[in-house]
Amino acid sequence: MASKIIVSGASEGNFRSVLEKIAKLHSKNSFSLAIILGDFFADPVNSSVGNDADVSALIDGKIEIPLPIYFTVGKHPLPTSVVEKLQKSDDELCPNLYFLAKRSTTRTSEGLRIVNLGGSLDPNITAGLSKEKYLPFHTEDDARALRGANSADILLTSYWPMGVRKGSKISLPDGIQDPAEEQCVADLCSALKPRYHFSTTTDAFYEREPFFHRTTEEDPDTKHITRFISLASSNNSSKQKSLYAFSIDPTSSVPLTLPPGTTISPFTTAAKRQRLPDQEQSYSRFSKPNGGGDHYRPHKRSRHHKPPPGPQDCFFCLSSPTVNTNLIASIANDTYLTTAKGPLSTPTTYPNLPSPTHLLIIPLEHSPTLSSISNPEDRARTYKEMQRYRRALHSFLLSPPGDKLGAVTWEVSRSNGIHTHWQFLPVPIDLVRKGLVEAAFKVEAENEKYPVTFRSKDVGDGTVEKGDFFRVWIWMPGDEDAVDGQHDGGGSKADGEGGDDGEERRGKQKCLLLPLNENFRFDLQFGRKVMAKLMGLEGRRDWRNCEQTDQEELRDAEKFKEGFKKFDWALEE
Repeated sequence: MASKIIVSGASEGNFRSVLEKIAKLHSKNSFSLAIILGDFFADPVNSSVGNDADVSALIDGKIEIPLPIYFTVGKHPLPTSVVEKLQKSDDELCPNLYFLAKRSTTRTSEGLRIVNLGGSLDPNITAGLSKEKYLPFHTEDDARALRGANSADILLTSYWPMGVRKGSKISLPDGIQDPAEEQCVADLCSALKPRYHFSTTTDAFYEREPFFHRTTEEDPDTKHITRFISLASSNNSSKQKSLYAFSIDPTSSVPLTLPPGTTISPFTTAAKRQRLPDQEQSYSRFSKPNGGGDHYRPHKRSRHHKPPPGPQDCFFCLSSPTVNTNLIASIANDTYLTTAKGPLSTPTTYPNLPSPTHLLIIPLEHSPTLSSISNPEDRARTYKEMQRYRRALHSFLLSPPGDKLGAVTWEVSRSNGIHTHWQFLPVPIDLVRKGLVEAAFKVEAENEKYPVTFRSKDVGDGTVEKGDFFRVWIWMPGDEDAVDGQHDGGGSKADGEGGDDGEERRGKQKCLLLPLNENFRFDLQFGRKVMAKLMGLEGRRDWRNCEQTDQEELRDAEKFKEGFKKFDWALEE
């Protein structure tokens, strides 16, 4: 069913007038929701007493809002009183007025997916995710993380995508300077292929011809179409258009024919598109359906009809505005590395390592298995990067003087999973050398009475294995490898020591595969359970019993990042 939407340019403090205008139009058109772009509030530097009074009235619920309205952060900071209210009310400023965090994915009760990147590019942060969702700044990694949403009905950005007017015959209004553009916004639009992409400028309305995105090998006949529209601010002096109404049906399929005037995407010559960044029990970090990035507003869904978690619910997806950025250690193009929440190991488990070093290697794309990443090129890149991280971690383990460690990496690959990932854990080398790690996995499978057995086999990115499986790599350094820190060990060398197929050139490795099927119930905590027993950490089998404070998480992540820095190949790319 189609939803009628109305979008407004920035109100810049004139929100009372904008809200009244929307309410009046709503009484005649029955809109499903409204969106107000850019700066909703006045620049604090130029705010007047009247502005402050209107803000107070809004927070106190004295301004009636008859339909759900979404606003975000533009290029100015939000008023302090607004931030304080949002922090206490799950981002609902007053009845029917909802805040879209600057890096967020939101699904409305109508089923519309809205992806938002608010604020401007922060020149002082060269890498990493911004941690404050109310400040008017974002990083390139914020934009990259939002690609994990995979798709969007509506994309909102404070800035224009770089080169959006390329191939267009529509000019800007006379006297209007070129709006500020960002390459990361263009890359985000290319990745999500939104049906509508809205932005805003102060004094100009601009609606580009629709453009279609390049097709994929799997679906060569489908051309996703985007309409880019930039609205003038509500009180612009040149009387440019500041309101835009349209209808959209989130369930409708991509049209078979292109609208008149449609052009090819202006971003096709940009950097090659990389789809980036939705196992439940195996490592559960998912938000509630009405908390975090997916607000399900204004109505709550029935618990029994909740759909499978998507990127907006998935705490492995960096597009979630409530993702725990304390844990993130490194971000590459298609994957990222994070310390574990509730790690099995402790700061004293490996005396010569800077942190517990229980880590996760996670694809940015929301997919239950590696093999289900539909684009073959994306899948190949993702698997290659995950192996690069694993090999870099092996080199990292070779560097502490006097420490003799091997490593275990395990994966649960299930078609009904949520977001695939690998867990990495160092292990004393003697346990590997004596065959105790391999024996522990096999014995535990027998103890669980699984009707299948482990076999020595590696299946690469999983496409050659037709069913679900549990996989574990067991690695130890070879006799020729340094364990005293006297080798190069840098990220590029670590990558060069192994093949893209996952074969380990440095040290010795064995891969075990346990097929999974519907004939038995597999314990998704199996890998952690085995390692907890083997390492005498049975009291830490459940990660929820090992949760740390924010300060402890941040401390361990920072210590690991500092120690891993010279092995982190992602910092060089």
